[in-house]
Amino acid sequence: MGEGYGATVAERLYLFVQFEFPWELGPPDGRYLLRSRADGEPERVLVLETLGARRRVGALARARARAGTTSEAESEPAPVPVARASVVDPVPVAAERQARAWLNEMDREREIADAAGALNRMLYFHRIATADPYAREISPAHALAIRAGWAEGEQIAGGQWRFARELALSRRRGLARRRWPGGRTQTAALRSAERLAALLAARAAPLHCEELVLRARLDLDEGRLRHAATQLESAFAAAVPELRGERREDLSVRIAELEKLSSGVSAQALAARPETEQEPQEEVVRYALERLEAALRARTAFAPVE
Repeated sequence: MGEGYGATVAERLYLFVQFEFPWELGPPDGRYLLRSRADGEPERVLVLETLGARRRVGALARARARAGTTSEAESEPAPVPVARASVVDPVPVAAERQARAWLNEMDREREIADAAGALNRMLYFHRIATADPYAREISPAHALAIRAGWAEGEQIAGGQWRFARELALSRRRGLARRRWPGGRTQTAALRSAERLAALLAARAAPLHCEELVLRARLDLDEGRLRHAATQLESAFAAAVPELRGERREDLSVRIAELEKLSSGVSAQALAARPETEQEPQEEVVRYALERLEAALRARTAFAPVE
């Protein structure tokens, strides 16, 4: 965390945003430095801690399964691990009044989004390093708790703090968009429940493009523009013929729009290739992705679910 990290001087305080999730994040507990350049200063310090020593519960359950013992008492839900992730600014402030001013004046949504982005960069690198396709990133909407505050070095190393305030997660479009593009109304939530029931009952089937769109959205939101451009090209290549094949007159205008956007999407995917010296244009990728998302929402919003 730089010079002075871990010091006991009271007026050397570190600002943090902290999340708690009801699952283990993946990387071992400890402190991690996040840099953008090998020769650069740390941008964030991430402190991971798993609460509750839940691994013993899992070992006990496996031992009982091997022994073939069951009872009504054992049908209780197993406790879950709680992962605490602290995203820390490595540059300390010199006085508690500065820390309090930051907390009182902070742009809550921006600070939460920035901290989640830093944590997701680490989790993405963890997935690559372990070659584990099931390792996942997080959304602030999934957190059991979100707090912000300040701590001395030794405190934050253990996930503790001198002062912290719980942050309520806003459902306004700005932050919620990372989970629900275009906003989510009660009607949309009910519609998704209806569609889930239809998918489970095999009365409907997902389009091939839908998973590709979700992957492109995640990559774009997490700043992986080259990945997003590549995924989006695949999504468009699948979406246009799939939507055309359904012969939905109510979607004809939207499908025509997607066809016009396809060449631009392909150009962005070409720019994303490693051998090129170009960079994809974020505004082009974002707009095309939003239009494809809108077409898929319209498809499910107005189609009768059998």
